[in-house]
Amino acid sequence: MKIGFIGLGIMGRPMAQNLMKGGHTLYLFSRSGVPQDLVGDQGIACKTAKEVAQNAEVTITMVPDTPHVESVLFGKDGVAEGLSQGKIVVDMSSISPIETKKFAERINKLGCEYIDAPVSGGEVGAKNAALTIMCGGTEAAFAKVKPLFELMGKNITLVGGNGDGQTCKVANQIIVALTIEAVGEALLFASKAGADPAKVRQALMGGFASSKILEVHGERMIKRTFNPGFRIELHQKDLNLALSGARALGISLPNTATCQELFNACAANGGSAWDHSAMVRALEMLAKHEIH
Repeated sequence: MKIGFIGLGIMGRPMAQNLMKGGHTLYLFSRSGVPQDLVGDQGIACKTAKEVAQNAEVTITMVPDTPHVESVLFGKDGVAEGLSQGKIVVDMSSISPIETKKFAERINKLGCEYIDAPVSGGEVGAKNAALTIMCGGTEAAFAKVKPLFELMGKNITLVGGNGDGQTCKVANQIIVALTIEAVGEALLFASKAGADPAKVRQALMGGFASSKILEVHGERMIKRTFNPGFRIELHQKDLNLALSGARALGISLPNTATCQELFNACAANGGSAWDHSAMVRALEMLAKHEIH
């Protein structure tokens, strides 16, 4: 299949590589330039997003935030200008569910299908083709692109219509943030009380408190390895979506708000680009104690 891929950063690059390994030809575009190791028989660098869409049957976007998706799709020389009847646009970024529905309507009016398919699993999941992919769109469009998703991920779910994939991703990010906070509190408590946090983590991994975040990010907290990963500034963006959505829905998400404030404290101390497991540093500042 001829696939367009726009956005070749920490996540997009390995995702594109996995599609190439599956035998597909990719038309590539990135604001920062197409990495040379992707260019070859299966990777064709394009000058604009429009050029990508003109050549591809399915165009995938993987960019940081809602305004970036809007610009790539509908800006000058954007994807929309290069689409023709029957093509499919797949946005795998993590963006606003409300705006996603609007983007889908605009793409549908061009006679094309739109699928929102945000992912979870981070850089490791992208490299290992083990991402969780949460999809919103029609069953017919999902069936056409599912073989592509299977080259990038393991747990692939059609959640519902357009916007539902993004809503699911926001829910995912709420759980991740709150669990990072809980693991941070637990290991901080253990360390301050004089116990070995590494051994506490090892013991907890065999019990009901076990989680992927305790396994991966708990180790990061103990070993002080806070290079991203998934940057705090990106998780702040996702929690902004959760909190603005909660206001629109008339509900309260008090612990989500607390986690956002802890991320804000990290950012205020120069930590916007730290891995999101470094939320624990805000707790350590409050306690005047570093996990060791």
